Amino acid sequence: MLYLNSDGFMLKPFLATIQCEPNWQWKKRDKPIPNYDLFYVWGGEGTVVLNGKPYNVKKGHCFLFKPGDETTATHNPQNPLVLTYIHFDVTEPLQLVPSVHRVFENSIGFESLLTRYVRLFLVQSFGAEIEAQLILKQLMIHLLREEQEREKKMANTSNKLVETVQEIANYIQQNPGLLHTIDSLAQRANLSPRYFSQKFKQVIGHTVKSYIVYSRIKRAEHLLHSTGITVTEVADVLGYTNIHFFSRQFKKYTGKNPSEIR
Repeated sequence: MLYLNSDGFMLKPFLATIQCEPNWQWKKRDKPIPNYDLFYVWGGEGTVVLNGKPYNVKKGHCFLFKPGDETTATHNPQNPLVLTYIHFDVTEPLQLVPSVHRVFENSIGFESLLTRYVRLFLVQSFGAEIEAQLILKQLMIHLLREEQEREKKMANTSNKLVETVQEIANYIQQNPGLLHTIDSLAQRANLSPRYFSQKFKQVIGHTVKSYIVYSRIKRAEHLLHSTGITVTEVADVLGYTNIHFFSRQFKKYTGKNPSEIR
């Protein structure tokens, strides 16, 4: 839609900014929506059901209903919805279409455009239709920009999370003899233990506990190959208090007893 010429918008005479009456509700239509409907909530609280999916809405919630959508809505009579709706059609195939729902964090610019659009038709300004087409395109650009900025933010957060988990994995590798716990590692990553465990398995491919053991055994192999210390001393360095338990874990991961490696 970003590439759509402004004269490709067909304006419809169905638009308003209203404060809904206490008994207001948007009932299900006999037929789905025949055109596009930009629907913005200025205040109040209510529920919009779009194609069977409910959304609890309040200030900043915005929908772009598309032809064929089935919608209903209700609101809290003690806190009625205040909303703007703008119906329109297009004459060209859409190349970029904003998603059906988003919540604006900063809605000032978008609200200013909505107000300008509705006012054009209230006062019958000169050139209103041409300006309205331009404003409608700006509104679509705002929606697309909001989505792209949110996606970038999520991508940056995701990349940072991967880096954090990799740093923790490296910390375990460099310090296999420490008494690592999920709680202590999660605290180091500044994440909740459950979320940290999930993301660690997703990024590293091992559970936290199995990776700790794996790192200890790999270090044990190195020490047994490259130094002259005994199996008991290796186990002690790596935090094992039971030599037999260490030997069992070592054989489980390597297929050999520690003494064979040494």
